[in-house]
Amino acid sequence: MGLCLLVYTIGQRQLRLSLKQQETGLKNPLGKLTDRPTLRWIFQCFQGIHLVRIQDNQKISNLTDERRNILRFFPKPCQEYYLLS
Repeated sequence: MGLCLLVYTIGQRQLRLSLKQQETGLKNPLGKLTDRPTLRWIFQCFQGIHLVRIQDNQKISNLTDERRNILRFFPKPCQEYYLLS
C-alpha cells in the first residue's frame, strides 16, 4: 500500500511541476483553471480510452483534444503509450 501511495504522489508531483514550469493549468471538473490537479481526477479523465486493433492497424479511440492536451504535461513514455509519439 505504501508503494502505491508513493507512486501516486510522485506522478501528481511531476504533473504539477510540469504545469508550473509551463505557467499554465488544466480545467478541473468544475471548469475552472487550476495548476494543482489531482492525479485521481486525471485518471478519471482517461477512463473510456481504448486500443482498437483491426488486422495490422492500431488506433486509440476516444482520445479527445482535452485528453491530448493533458498528455502534453506527462513524460514521453506516457505519450508513447497513447501512440502520440
